[in-house]
Amino acid sequence: MTQITCRPLPESLETQKRGSSAGALFWKPFIPGVFRSPGPWGGLRPTMPSLLLLAAALLSSWAQLPAEASSWWSLAMNPVQRPEMFIIGAQPVCSQLPGLSPGQRKLCQLYQEHMAYIGEGAKTGIKECQYQFRQRRWNCSTVDNTSVFGRVMQIGSRETAFTYAVSAAGVVNAISRACREGELSTCGCSRTARPKDLPRDWLWGGCGDNVEYGYRFAKEFVDAREREKNFAKGSEEQGRVLMNLQNNEAGRRAVYKMADIACKCHGVSGSCSLKTCWLQLAEFRKVGDQLKEKYDSAAAMRITRKGKLELVNSRFNQPTPEDLVYVDPSPDYCLRNETTGSLGTQGRLCNKTSEGMDGCELMCCGRGYDQFKSLQVERCHCKFHWCCFVKCKKCTEIVDQYVCK
Repeated sequence: MTQITCRPLPESLETQKRGSSAGALFWKPFIPGVFRSPGPWGGLRPTMPSLLLLAAALLSSWAQLPAEASSWWSLAMNPVQRPEMFIIGAQPVCSQLPGLSPGQRKLCQLYQEHMAYIGEGAKTGIKECQYQFRQRRWNCSTVDNTSVFGRVMQIGSRETAFTYAVSAAGVVNAISRACREGELSTCGCSRTARPKDLPRDWLWGGCGDNVEYGYRFAKEFVDAREREKNFAKGSEEQGRVLMNLQNNEAGRRAVYKMADIACKCHGVSGSCSLKTCWLQLAEFRKVGDQLKEKYDSAAAMRITRKGKLELVNSRFNQPTPEDLVYVDPSPDYCLRNETTGSLGTQGRLCNKTSEGMDGCELMCCGRGYDQFKSLQVERCHCKFHWCCFVKCKKCTEIVDQYVCK
């Protein structure tokens, strides 16, 4: 595969005319009165009525919910009705979605057809988080449909950093694919320029994943919640906002920069005398693997009086926009703690023979473990029959399993 190495990262969404060629990016004037304007957000200059409405929405929203009590991640837990399925006379879908900030709710009203895919992206991110941490004391467990991960996300730990990053990555992934599949009216196939290193006799076309649009929309939607918050310069709360924005960006960039060129052969009897190529997202597991590496090397930061994040240990390299950062040490995940949101490891399966984090000694935090026998049923002795199906038998096996006390 030929990898794209020269694509600049998109900074802002450009407004395109409706009459442009098929698949071209189209973006409506962005959320009047919510974000600063004029500027890179592409919004209109706010009017006094819009500012008053925004202030009322902000006050009512934050008065009803404690900080971080709910999140747009809840879209993964509550299926979002697609616009074509709306019932005449029903309440607007955006007013029924929990966890949205005022700016995100406004975006929902403008782009209702996107919401189902934001939910899919959040679900993809959560599943990947649970896969990457399946053998850790904290295993990315969801606790309810509103806050999703519970109070543990109120701590600016490296686990929180990974969760924000992989969730933002999931949205880029889902929106980019939805564009390619023609599910969204404001975007189509990728219109990335032909790579310079692509052989001359290869065709650049097909319908690629629109990662440019996916990146830009995810940036506006996911970051909206953080940009609406107004904390004192140099406060711990501002530090947490900057941490979240950094990790959101790291997740989006992981998807964007891992997009590759995919090609399909054409020719008589598969001779591959001609190739058609297009831009294609990497498998999300690869994105998760890269973000997990970033988690392992995440940088400890602190907020300065000037309202900037700085390294706790200045001997380390300054983090890049692709790196994860955190501002709080991780809580003790060994024991259940209602204050920190830790669920503990009691009842977790462990590996008796492993010396790693999944081993019973580390997973159970020295408390010991119980042994029990489990009956497992698996497919076995599979045979291919002409034509064309595979027939298998079911085999049972009794295995020893171990759970933490």
